[in-house]
Amino acid sequence: MENWLHKLYIHRYFLLFIMLFGYVESIYLRVAAKDEINFYMFTPEAVFLALLQVGVLYAIILFFIKRWQRLDEFNVRESLKILAASLLVFPLIMQVIGLFISLVAGNIERNFNLDIIVYTLFTFFLQGITYGSFFLVYYYYQRNKNHKQQLASYHQALSEMRINQLKSQINPHFLFNNLNVLDQLIEEDKHKASDFLNEFAEIYRYVLQASDERVVSIEKELHFAKQYYRLFHYKYGNAYQLNIECRNISGYIVPMTLQLLIENVIKHNVGTGEEPIFITLVVANEISVSNNINRKKSAEKVSGRALNNLKEQYKLLTEMPVQIHQSGAKFTVIIPKIDLT
Repeated sequence: MENWLHKLYIHRYFLLFIMLFGYVESIYLRVAAKDEINFYMFTPEAVFLALLQVGVLYAIILFFIKRWQRLDEFNVRESLKILAASLLVFPLIMQVIGLFISLVAGNIERNFNLDIIVYTLFTFFLQGITYGSFFLVYYYYQRNKNHKQQLASYHQALSEMRINQLKSQINPHFLFNNLNVLDQLIEEDKHKASDFLNEFAEIYRYVLQASDERVVSIEKELHFAKQYYRLFHYKYGNAYQLNIECRNISGYIVPMTLQLLIENVIKHNVGTGEEPIFITLVVANEISVSNNINRKKSAEKVSGRALNNLKEQYKLLTEMPVQIHQSGAKFTVIIPKIDLT
């Protein structure tokens, strides 16, 4: 019972439309037959009879839909076949019902002469075309709507899975790189290594939390980027210098984006105290990270895997692409902001 009430509630606007259409139709037919207007013309009993007839018609259409429908989306040939079969069966069933009622009431001769049979068959046929067309249009509209919602849910689930896969590639990489730095500091300066380990533990807590998030606020990510830069400062000193300009920090960003870009600069460029690498991070309507170029001569061939990973994540979350520019001795990556509204 609850299931039926729920279905009626879901399709309430369509049912209301059918009731209003049937009511207006009954008034029109009465006025056309009597050529006058009185109180009787507006009584609603004809509507309830029409609803019963429409209920029979829709049950027939649903029977043929379940029997013949093979495609999820609207198909003209399939829908015409269903409507044509319903238009043949509906008048016959209504005649059988009328015959049964006449037999019970004992007035079969008055209600089942040739003229009345032809008239009622024609009337039921027209009703079948009208109300059947309404039903099929509404049915395929709802079906197409549900199909699109299912596709959207599927693509969202697929995106979530893909994002999680991409993130799982970043976290071990982040841990491995910093453990290498820690290993070197232990040999060079145990006190620095201890401070590094304390800060690393704090920011790795953020990494674990961010792994469960699709996006984080730019403000949080900036704070994390500053902490991450301090870690590298333990090892490299002023060889890599970070300058941050904040003009508009509203919006969201993929977790660990800025960390990955800073790390990418350090990985591929050699900086010294005399010739430092300057990293400029500008947060405005979009986010840009740029640096002067001094490629490591002994560096392995650049794969671009980190940046490609980042581009894939943004492709799943926004229509604005990640842009990469290199002009002369300057390398720039432009990251779009993600708007959740």
